[in-house]
Amino acid sequence: MIVDRSWGLRNLGFDPVTTPLPATAFAVPAAATSGRPEDLQREIIDFDSEAPAGKEFLAFTTATGLSRFTDIPWPKSAAPLTAKSLPGRSGSPLPKADVLVVTWTVDEGHALSRVLTPGKDSRNDYRSYTHNYAAIARKMRAGSPAREAKRLGAWWLTRIAGQSVVVFKSDSHMSQDGPALPNADVWRQLIAEVQPRLVLTTGTAGGIGKQFDVGDVVVSRIVRFDCISKFKREPFHADHYQSAAAKTALFATARRLFKANSAQLPKDNKRAPKIITVPAGALSSSVVTTDFFGFDTSDNHYKLKGLGDVSEMGDAVLGLVCKQMKQPPRWLAVRNVSDPQIKAAGMTLKQQAAFAAQIYKGFGRWSSVCSGIVCWALIAAEKR
Repeated sequence: MIVDRSWGLRNLGFDPVTTPLPATAFAVPAAATSGRPEDLQREIIDFDSEAPAGKEFLAFTTATGLSRFTDIPWPKSAAPLTAKSLPGRSGSPLPKADVLVVTWTVDEGHALSRVLTPGKDSRNDYRSYTHNYAAIARKMRAGSPAREAKRLGAWWLTRIAGQSVVVFKSDSHMSQDGPALPNADVWRQLIAEVQPRLVLTTGTAGGIGKQFDVGDVVVSRIVRFDCISKFKREPFHADHYQSAAAKTALFATARRLFKANSAQLPKDNKRAPKIITVPAGALSSSVVTTDFFGFDTSDNHYKLKGLGDVSEMGDAVLGLVCKQMKQPPRWLAVRNVSDPQIKAAGMTLKQQAAFAAQIYKGFGRWSSVCSGIVCWALIAAEKR
């Protein structure tokens, strides 16, 4: 899929160039006018379709909110079983569990919680996580999401097919925390406390190439850095990392479960979402972690083609941390396509960037439902 202004009109209900959104439809007011990459990055992280700005956006667009979410018809033996309560306090370490699942933006958290912790929402119900916050926050820049929230994230427990699972919405981000990369410290702490056999990092990403539709899910055992900005002088700036193969036995079931909510994806989607599994050694199909707000364009402005299947801004930190461990857990990056390739003709680069952010705001939560279901499939397959 390649999207242009007419796609925006058909699927979002407005032309992204001629019909600017009101400032009240932005979580980050500066993102409404500045067009600066850092403001758009933060808009994607902070945008909350359940908050007042999200309601303003939904009133302006034909995209739908999570009030339209349809409960997923899980196989009875493997339906997620949300914990009724949690041990400890917000300042306590996380409990040990078989699996750790981490997601990143506010709307990704909403979507993932509806899939993996039914009845508990990541914003309203999850417990804040502040263990060692003060020490780690000293490395974070002022104004970063974690510093503003005064926590490292929020979490809840669930069980899937007998597997205990910590579901964690992170407020620490590689792109936001600052040059000391404290997000690596957060990863080390989470893994040390949970001691999981499997770690999943999941959420939205930009598709690289015309072959991807919004809602497609890439399951990758390979992550790579493409750092040409903030971290371009770091020794890891172009490194890549590989983990064990994904257990795909339940992917056919996952594809069937997509159907419950796939009607909320873009109208221009001509097929059901796919699950793409990246094999060993397939570096050109990896998940690409950039240190800049990049997205795929028809003129390949950000030079992403050939680097991987999707781009995002953090997963390779997990690969870096696990490489440094003596006995690392298995890990996978589970990324859903929230914005596809953008046609460069007819839009300035600034307009293309704003368009990419609006596509995320329209469909990021719905594509994240798909990646949440794939996380379920990977976890449930652990016992098979």
